[in-house]
Amino acid sequence: MTGRIVIDLFTTLDGVAQAPGGPEEDVTGGFRFGGWQAPLVDVTVGRQVEAGMAELDALLLGRRTYDIFAAYWPHHTEGPEGPIGRLFDAVPKYVASRGTPRLDWQGSSLLGPDIAAEVDALRARHRSVHVIGSIDFAHTLLDRQLYDELVLWVYPVVLGEGKKVFPEGTAPAKLRLVGASAPSESGTVQLRYAPAGEPTTGDMTA
Repeated sequence: MTGRIVIDLFTTLDGVAQAPGGPEEDVTGGFRFGGWQAPLVDVTVGRQVEAGMAELDALLLGRRTYDIFAAYWPHHTEGPEGPIGRLFDAVPKYVASRGTPRLDWQGSSLLGPDIAAEVDALRARHRSVHVIGSIDFAHTLLDRQLYDELVLWVYPVVLGEGKKVFPEGTAPAKLRLVGASAPSESGTVQLRYAPAGEPTTGDMTA
């Protein structure tokens, strides 16, 4: 069995994926728009997220996202959020950090420093590993093409600042579109991409 690494990100039209969920989620760089996703939440995106979690059997998270999840999801295993809360609480959680954080949430462990080797080990161990949020860590995986699918929910909003999915200095890459949804009630579109090697160029004037 070779498992898959799936990166799930909520992003604006100008590619910002920083702090979609709340004002204090990530204020790095003086970011003013934390919680930008909240006014645009809708039923269709919720269903898409739930469907995407159907085969998830491990989480791979950056330290900041892990702390947010650990403070929230173990206490939300009932009610409308119950299915996702119970799933996140039950599956193994792998955390990427340059430090030695306390990982008190059950099933949590720290990744080693060799990210490529750790990703290979996770693929051998799990069927579907999801990286949710964790934009700083996602940059590492995207730059090194250590993923199998990038899932973007693109919202009809422009912020003009914040951490982007592909910031200046991103490693060149070509992606292949493997799926696209119709717009949701809020005008959000789900786009799914697979890595496709290096970009190529041509000459349209020839």
